[in-house]
Amino acid sequence: MDRHLEAFLEMLAAERDAAFNTREAYRADLEDFAAFAAGDGSTLMGATPALLRAYLGSLRARGLAARSQARRLSALRQFYRFLLREGIRAEDPSAGLDSPRPSKKLPKYLDPAEIVALLEAAARLPGRAGPTAVAALELLYATGLRVSELLALSPAAITAGEAMILVRGKGGKERIVPLSPIAAAAAERLLAGQGKPAGRESRRWLFPGRDPRRPMTRQGLALLFKQAALAAGLDPALVSPHVLRHSFATHLLANGADLRSLQTLLGHSAIATTEIYTHVSAGRLQAAVARHHPLARRRS
Repeated sequence: MDRHLEAFLEMLAAERDAAFNTREAYRADLEDFAAFAAGDGSTLMGATPALLRAYLGSLRARGLAARSQARRLSALRQFYRFLLREGIRAEDPSAGLDSPRPSKKLPKYLDPAEIVALLEAAARLPGRAGPTAVAALELLYATGLRVSELLALSPAAITAGEAMILVRGKGGKERIVPLSPIAAAAAERLLAGQGKPAGRESRRWLFPGRDPRRPMTRQGLALLFKQAALAAGLDPALVSPHVLRHSFATHLLANGADLRSLQTLLGHSAIATTEIYTHVSAGRLQAAVARHHPLARRRS
């Protein structure tokens, strides 16, 4: 077993230029399975599909995440394919095994009361921090923009009386996004505090950085949100531009928006990306059944 394992690791170094740490990770994964096989009276070389399935079951029982399980199986697959290619084994016992799939993480989002508390706290921040934080929060929550899209906005994007803004998203794709009067007013107040309206055309960024020739950095915006979250009594780890984007999508869907419209607003190229937000519809559907299904109203 040691001879074949060492040969496999040497192949990783010679043919794939695998780093030392990568090879040691493969060694650890394969030796872990070898120890399991020995406990079952077998060996790494003599493994069967049933033994591999039992091993994956033991990983689940030990509480390993699906991603870690998949990595262990990947190491075993590559090892047995190497043995098959070298003529050391006549078959690959891992060929018919399905890789564990990591569960999809649901997006984190704030509830409407937390959004209100965050905005009120942001307005109390001293100096320019207050108007900047409020404008950023209002725009993110009103439009669902990505942080890169927000920080790329120019003052010209916010035009008094206009209810739409043009956003350049991923891959340079442009989309039209509705802008609420409240968010537009917050942006106007920010601009008013940056200088005279007549000079708007000369300013490149709605959210300039310390050097006005450059936009605010993500880190600078994250610091503002942290200050607002602390002032609102919220966990700063739960407040970020991405969480505001998720909150926008979640609240729209919960209040009746359809997935296609939400896909357009968020700038998703595939509807499958937007479907992650359908988790919020379960409660709404349950309430609809309770209200309208005749058996749901039957007394027990």
